[in-house]
Formats: sequence, C-alpha cells, structure tokens
Amino acid sequence: MNDHEFLRVYDFVDRLRTPFLGVADVEDEASWRMVHYIMRSELEGYPVTMSKLALVSGLSHGTAIRRIQDMIGKGLVERRPSPDKPKSFTLHPTEELTTLAVNYAAETKALIAEILGGRGTEEHETNYYFGAPRRGNPVIPPINLLKSRVTEGVELQFLLNDDNYFAAMRNMWSDFRNNLASARSFKLVHQNDLYREGLANGQRSVSAYDIIAIDMPWLGEFAGRGLVMPIGDMIRESGINPMDFHPSIWSTTTWQRVEYGVPIYCTIEVLACRSDLFDGAGLALPRTFEEVISAGRTFHNSSAERYGIAWNAARMPLASSFMFFLGCCGQTVLSIRRTPTGYSTENLDRQHMRPQIDSEAALTVLDYMHRLLEIAQPGALDAHWDDSCAVFLKGQSAMGYVWTMRAAQFEAEVRSAVKRRVSYVPQPSGPGGTNTSPIGGFLLCIPSNIDPKRLPLATEALAWMASREAMKEHVKNGFPVAPRFSVSADPEATGRSQLVRFVGNLGNRNLLRNWQRPPVPFYTDMERIIGEEIHDALSGGKSDRAALKDAQNRLDRIIDSTIGV
Repeated sequence: MNDHEFLRVYDFVDRLRTPFLGVADVEDEASWRMVHYIMRSELEGYPVTMSKLALVSGLSHGTAIRRIQDMIGKGLVERRPSPDKPKSFTLHPTEELTTLAVNYAAETKALIAEILGGRGTEEHETNYYFGAPRRGNPVIPPINLLKSRVTEGVELQFLLNDDNYFAAMRNMWSDFRNNLASARSFKLVHQNDLYREGLANGQRSVSAYDIIAIDMPWLGEFAGRGLVMPIGDMIRESGINPMDFHPSIWSTTTWQRVEYGVPIYCTIEVLACRSDLFDGAGLALPRTFEEVISAGRTFHNSSAERYGIAWNAARMPLASSFMFFLGCCGQTVLSIRRTPTGYSTENLDRQHMRPQIDSEAALTVLDYMHRLLEIAQPGALDAHWDDSCAVFLKGQSAMGYVWTMRAAQFEAEVRSAVKRRVSYVPQPSGPGGTNTSPIGGFLLCIPSNIDPKRLPLATEALAWMASREAMKEHVKNGFPVAPRFSVSADPEATGRSQLVRFVGNLGNRNLLRNWQRPPVPFYTDMERIIGEEIHDALSGGKSDRAALKDAQNRLDRIIDSTIGV
C-alpha cells in the first residue's frame, strides 16, 4: 500500500467517524484524532509538537499530555531532536505504530470494497485498489475490454516488471469500482525472471500473455528472434501519436527501422544528493567525477553509518554503471555511429557493433569506480538497485546513483527519512565527456504468438495504457514518467513532483540519451560479460587492464557467433 492509497483510506474513515459520534460516544475518539494527525503529518512532512498534538486531541491540555506520554511509553510515538530549534523535539510515529496503522487501513479498505465495489469477502484486498475520488475528467477504461470481461469472462493477461510503476498500473486496472481486471491478471516478476519468461513464452505454441513488458535494451534480441509483433500500423490506427514522445524515447521502440512496441515509461539514471547536507556544508551539487569523490569524502563517516554515496555494484547493475560512466567520458561501449549530438543506435550493421572496451576512457571509468567504493556503503559489491536505494531512503548516504522511477520512493514511502531533502543532477561528467542523462525503462509489446482472437483487445489495451490520460494519472500519483511531451508540459502533472519537472526539463532541453546501452541482439550477453569482468577488477580478482582486455575478447567472440564474422 503506497502513501496515496493509505491517505485515501484514512481520509475516508476520518469523514465516516464524524456522523458516527452522533450515534454513540466513542471513548477512543481522542486517540483516533492523534493517530490520524501524526500519521498524516509524517507522510506529508509537517513537524508535530507536543502542544499541537495535545490541541488536536480535543482533550484538556493536562489529560492530552498524559495520553501522549502514555503513547510514548507504549512505543507508539517517539521524540526526536528538532533540527531547527535547540533543546526542542518533534513527535513521530514509531515503526510499530506505522505497521498497526497500515494494517488497519488494509482491513478498512477490504470492508469498503466489499460494501461499495461488489467484491466478495473471499477476494483478498491485494487483488484490487482503493482509487482516488472520481472528480473532473476521470480516466475512462476501454469499453470493449470492460464489456468482454463482464459478458464473456475474457480477462487480458500481462507480464510486467515488478516495480512501483507497473504496480500502479495494476492498481488502475484493478480499482475496486470498475471491475476491469483483477490483480491476478498481472504477473509482476523480477527483471531477470521477466527476461527468461519472455523468452520461454516465445517458445509456446500460443502466448500465455496478451501484453508483455521488455527492458528497452532487449528489443534487438526479442525482435531479432521474432518474439514480439511489429505494430507500427496498429499504433497509428489506435490513435497513438509518436510525435508526442521525445524522439530519443520513441527511438527505443524500433529495431532496424521497424516499430515493435510503445514506451510505457522512461526512467533516467541521475545522481540524487541530500540538499540539506550540501547546503549545510556550503557545497555545490557535483557536476564532475572529481566533485562526486570530493563531496563523498567530506560526508563519509563509516563509524557513524553515514556514507558518501549509496551505490549498487553487484554484477548486473555494475554493467549499466560502466556503460553510463563510459558515456560520461564521451565514449560508447560499441562502435556505433557518431552524430552531431552524440551517437545513434539506428540501423546498426556489423561494422557498428564491434566492442571498444579496452580503452583509456574505460581505465578512467574503472579508476572512478574504485574511488566510489571507498566512499560507498559496506557490501556495495553485492548491492543491487533496491539495496542502494534503501540505504539512501534511510538517510544513511549523502549521494546515490538512482533511477528516477526508484527515486520516487524518497517522497512517497511512509518510512522515508529523506522527504523534501533531495535534489537531483544529471550524471556528472568524466574527462572529455558531458553530463549525460541515460534513458531506461520498458516497452509494452504484443507477443508474436498471441491468439489472433485476442489481438484486437490487446491493441486496445496497449493504446489505453500508453494514452495521455493514463500516463497523466500515474504522474499525478507521484511517478516521474514523462515520455509524452503533452504530459510533461501539463501543469497539473508537473506541479506535483520535482522529479516529474526534472525529467520533463531534461526532455525539453533534448538532454536524454539512449545510446549508452545499445539494443543489440547480444545485449544480455554483453551485460553479463561486462558485469563479470568489471566486478573482478573492483574486487581485486584481476587488474583493471586485464579485466578490460578479457571483456573485449569475450565480447568479440559473442558478437562473431551472433552476427557472423
């Protein structure tokens, strides 16, 4: 349950309790007022003082103070020193109270859905979503899909990545009032499992899914193997306008000039910085490799569990980091075509798919990575994306390389210790390079072996999921997705999140890049090889030069076996 859903449930209950007080005098009304107030204030970032919480309770001052002290004694509320006023403190819910409050919201949500949404008591509350009140212009679901489910029992099946954006998409479809789908229709799996299941699905005589998500760099392999359907004509017939997408983002849908999918969201890897720490130290936000290291050394204090940077250096994320950092030095991992504005992954041939890893720029990148480890959290060489994000979320690091989609947690998570304390900058540059903003994200594709009878519904669903209205709804709920210009320019959408504004601004300034991870047919093998070799160098198993040379030679052999000599 995310913050938005939690607050909707609690606001509903708060409004429901007022008329009930006219029926019976509920003895715990004061406790309810205090719990509701302290939880809302924690989520929205407002300080709570002893006197304010006492006033909210509606009790006499002395009685209220005793009630608050009792809650502190029971481990439900804790006092923390005020950052602004010496010798003062603020009140916060403990982890125990937060857990109790979230569980209560879940139970209430199930009761409301049973009464108002036509949901049976046997259906678990996680199978549907407590959506926002329908005001203004609601997002209207596809009529044919709704009709097919109600009259024919047809329910589309989705294979998606297990992340907060696709979870929100599942919530939109499974909103307890529209009965468009159930959460069971959505299979959300880890990225590695998504890749394996996508390949396995292509070997079936009939696809188990109507729509699948693939990581953008996988497109060359999935299209080259004939696992996903060319959908250029269907896209235009559905009303999706490619001109409404940033060119760099729309280009991720094409392989050898054929369109195979629709970009459902873009996420940008950026450097997140604790603005309160940088301001307190009088430091500017870093723009170069050297400034990152210098700032990290300033803040790093491992004995106090405060680290210069939160970094994911396990093998798989390490491969992406290497390719991104190489781009920050002005070089690509493959010999793709150079253009006036960078590089192009369009219409790649054998000549432009040769590795160029064994280089001086790559040595510079490895030197930077070694120094990052010195200021990173313990165990960084085993950390994946979620691990490093959790370190930053707890307030234990001054900086963190992070995808913007994951960074949304910094403001949205109930337990975030860094709310309203984070600023973002494009990836800092290395020698000879620029501040690049590498694009990641997922494409929605239709499997080539889909049951032909289900293709029209799948096409309609794809168009709706990628529509301006649906994407705007996600942005309004705090997800920094801006592949459409019309969404990133919408004041209602951009006004809700600095991340949405940040990503939209990068797109408007044409600073988004997709060439750091070229979508070649051997991408996953390339990612695996780079991750293994760079990890060996950072862990001391090999010298830097040996690791780069071995990566170059191994990749040469893979490319020769994939595309021919």
